[in-house]
Amino acid sequence: MPHPIIHYGNAMKIEHIAIWTKDIERLKSFYIKYFNAVANDKYFNSTKKFSSYFLTFESGARLEIMEMATIPESKNNPYNQFIGFIHLAFSVGSERKVDQLTELLVADGFEKLDGPRTTGDGYYESCVLDPDGNRLEITA
Repeated sequence: MPHPIIHYGNAMKIEHIAIWTKDIERLKSFYIKYFNAVANDKYFNSTKKFSSYFLTFESGARLEIMEMATIPESKNNPYNQFIGFIHLAFSVGSERKVDQLTELLVADGFEKLDGPRTTGDGYYESCVLDPDGNRLEITA
């Protein structure tokens, strides 16, 4: 028997995305400086030695960045694609802003992987790496 479809209306949304880091303050500063994120007060669990920030963007989207010394390094290679989560995409509103932010990130020493360019599916985008090697797409 098929499962019934649940309709959530406007209530369904991705509440937040979370990523681990080895340098939570560096990553927080990056997203504040380049993507206008606003950070909440740092959460720290002394039992687990776990820290986190929620970064909120102008659209209301949230990114949780987390740090805990016992989390192993990722075996994912940022230059190759792999199964699973692969990138965050930020829409900055125009092609000119994509160009400007990409140029600023490159000038500040962050690696550009691609673009800016118009993709086959019509996006104008660039792809850069954040300080931890996470892929970021910057779109118009």
